[in-house]
Amino acid sequence: MHTDDLTAWHHDHVFDQGSHAAERSTRLVMWITAVTMVLEIVAGWWFNSMALLADGWHMSSHALAIGLSAFAYAAARRYARDPRFAFGTWKIEILGGFASAISLLGVAAVMVIGSVERIIEPQAIRYQEAIAVAALGLAVNVVCALILGRAHGHDHDHDHGHAHGDGHAHAGAGEARSHEGHHDLNLKSAYVHVITDAATSVLALVALFGGWFYGWSWLDPAMGIVGAALVAIWARGLLVETGKVLLDREMDHPVVDEIREVVETGPEAGDTRITDLHVWRVGRGAYACALTVVTHDATLTPARIRERLAVHAEIMHATIEVQVCPP
Repeated sequence: MHTDDLTAWHHDHVFDQGSHAAERSTRLVMWITAVTMVLEIVAGWWFNSMALLADGWHMSSHALAIGLSAFAYAAARRYARDPRFAFGTWKIEILGGFASAISLLGVAAVMVIGSVERIIEPQAIRYQEAIAVAALGLAVNVVCALILGRAHGHDHDHDHGHAHGDGHAHAGAGEARSHEGHHDLNLKSAYVHVITDAATSVLALVALFGGWFYGWSWLDPAMGIVGAALVAIWARGLLVETGKVLLDREMDHPVVDEIREVVETGPEAGDTRITDLHVWRVGRGAYACALTVVTHDATLTPARIRERLAVHAEIMHATIEVQVCPP
């Protein structure tokens, strides 16, 4: 498939019903988070409550990160047919997910600093008010998680339903391996923000009830550190996934072995060998490759190799060099 064809494919398939659903869900969650943030900040200022103000400003970081995910969808869709993007605009979404992961690490750092300060200089806690704030935050995050979870499920079903539109199939386990990691990392980044916020709300409620009923005031900052560790772990996982795509570190992906198998085996392969191979991802379930083939078959052409590769619908673009050596 040529680059122009790939760009058209990117526009017609990546920005499909699943992607539009993810964009709508992310934008809706952004507005829910932003409205809750404003209400908490205004209420905190009006009632002179530091608990409400703190939670409101904390939620602002999540609203900003989720807004970034929504912006990434819009930007990728807007420039989908821009010829300056040789392999489409999908990586704008990945860049949005990477930036969200960085912001999660920032949230974890702020949580650790705040918790350590509370350990060094304990402060009186208005438990009833703080519990109400944590419960409100948890309820909002549960609603947002359900919204994003539905979009994530739709995205997962769509990927498996369209990966091989040409009717070719892989063998059971091999198919599962070849399509792992095709989910929407931008959507996942927004989902992780919501889930981490919900998890920290649950930890906060445990700590607040422990302090209210048993006088364990130390539990509040301790749970803050535990929550920060969870956020950092999730952020690290997201950084690894998005960074792998951004840096084109795909040579350990099963699709690489599939390309070698198609070119180097079969009744027509003969002594054909791939001497140079580069594979990188250009879409959620799409790859490009550049390969050099050495063969004794004087009739072997790049067109014939492309016909062999067509069995794998996820290989959307191939640059092929054939070097014929005398037998």
